[in-house]
Amino acid sequence: MRDLLGVELPATPLVRVEKSSFNTRRSDDIKSDLILVLGPPQTAAHAIILEVQQDKSKDPKQLARYAAALWLMLSCDVTVLLVCPDRGVADHYAQPIDSGLSGYRLQAQVLGPDDIPVITDPQEAVARPALSIMAVMAHGRDRKVVEAFAMALAELRDEHATKYYEYAYSMSAPDVRRLMEEIIMTSTTWPVYSPFAREHYGRGQAEGKAEGKAEEAVRMLLLVLGARGFDIPDDMRTRISTCADLAQLESWATRAVTAQSLEDLFDETGGQQQ
Repeated sequence: MRDLLGVELPATPLVRVEKSSFNTRRSDDIKSDLILVLGPPQTAAHAIILEVQQDKSKDPKQLARYAAALWLMLSCDVTVLLVCPDRGVADHYAQPIDSGLSGYRLQAQVLGPDDIPVITDPQEAVARPALSIMAVMAHGRDRKVVEAFAMALAELRDEHATKYYEYAYSMSAPDVRRLMEEIIMTSTTWPVYSPFAREHYGRGQAEGKAEGKAEEAVRMLLLVLGARGFDIPDDMRTRISTCADLAQLESWATRAVTAQSLEDLFDETGGQQQ
């Protein structure tokens, strides 16, 4: 190879004969974000490996290994598609990838922010929800993009609607996520789809119930004191009315039944006033 064909080979005296039977797969598993296979199960026509890349941390050679391993497994052509919300990251992965195997260079397909439209029309977001998700990922710092996506979710009847928010949220940068959270907390029409929304919706319900119980405890405490003939000064009435601690209010209500004076009501230690 070196002398007759001019092929460059490593300059080393170490040469060994390896077993002529070898496995076409490495023992470790490869895990990509998503793989789509076109064609019937037994005779695949084409496979797409999808990766969402927020930064340049993944070694491009690893993408070439993904494609080679899937080609060996399915015996069909393979495309590596990268979705990159950052322009610099998109340019990085758009370069041809030298796999390290002579003659094998992978050209990945890269979808960057310049290739993704800015969707600010809620009706367009309804008509093209998957594209609207990517618009949030790539252009979500534009508040109108997130608002259009939010309004679209309120109208969608798609069977996958419950997942759209999670997809957009997981693919977006931290500042875009914060904007999504802000909008979801102020919207009255956004469905409670995401784990974040369910968590805060549930928390809001719990907080509302606790606040309602505290208000009822304040009302009952004042009724008991009034029924016992106590003339409640404004400062004490304010102290009771502004208390949101349900346990404290219940403690005061218990003492209000037998208290001989208003001072006894607030006496927590048998004579020492708070």
